[in-house]
Amino acid sequence: MRILVALGGNALLRRGEEMTAENQRRNVRIAAEALAPLAGEHQLVISHGNGPQVGLLALQSAAYDLVGAYPLDVLGAQTEGMIGYMIEQELGNILPFEQPFATILSMVEVDPDDPAFQHPSKPIGPVYPEEEASRLSAEKGWTMIPDGGGFRRAVASPKPKRIFQIRPVRWLLEKGCIVICAGGGGIPTMYAPGRKLHGAECVVDKDRASALLARELEADLFIMATDAGAVYLDWGKPTQRAIRRASPQALAAYPFAGGSMGPKVEAASEFAERTGKPAAIGALADLVRIAHGEAGTMVTVEAGEVEMWPDKA
Repeated sequence: MRILVALGGNALLRRGEEMTAENQRRNVRIAAEALAPLAGEHQLVISHGNGPQVGLLALQSAAYDLVGAYPLDVLGAQTEGMIGYMIEQELGNILPFEQPFATILSMVEVDPDDPAFQHPSKPIGPVYPEEEASRLSAEKGWTMIPDGGGFRRAVASPKPKRIFQIRPVRWLLEKGCIVICAGGGGIPTMYAPGRKLHGAECVVDKDRASALLARELEADLFIMATDAGAVYLDWGKPTQRAIRRASPQALAAYPFAGGSMGPKVEAASEFAERTGKPAAIGALADLVRIAHGEAGTMVTVEAGEVEMWPDKA
């Protein structure tokens, strides 16, 4: 099978951890251990989040005031290289020496008229206490939103229209390469008059871009690895229940948090509806079991009503 795994931010940096290279490498090593069994049996494509990393680079860029701060598209390209390097190295330390890897800097087209530019909603960077968040908002003009018990900077998150590097990714897969691409949702770009491509000051949602990538690569299974064991109804309440299997139509009847599980459910539903193939959401440690339908939440057009796990997934 051709499987696309989208690694959530927890695969690179856990909430509350310092954003050090050592912490990121340790978490990538854990992710590599979960990915390795799939890579041994299937054709594997990997995408990943970059919210904490691109936020950190933005802070570092803003702190150096001798030149202007670098735009988000350039910072996104930097994170694709950094994170791809770590994944290649840690996964390469587990898999056979002859296994080839490639990290592709992936440009993604967005629409300059997307309404998301008027409503910043994608959190990036660290969590700040309220007083510091207010100061940064006043000093830098940042939009700050509640997240993780504090506040994070929010930027625009338009929908992805196209991934430019699809053909090179296909060529690499045909040669047996494990490909890391569309990291952080890809490098956001848009066309100016005259069909001149340039960067966009935004961050594309990783799950939506990964769903687009999975469709264009004709993946047999699309998995979003997160820090939750499954998609839950009544999340955080005594009545919470883990979903085992559901159709996109059945899931559409339930509300999911817009800043966390909502985009994942939307991405899984869109992939399943458009391709007729399954998408899954679950814990990184359960990747193999998710691929076999033994853990996580499977979204498939073949399911009827929402089916629940008898116990917590």
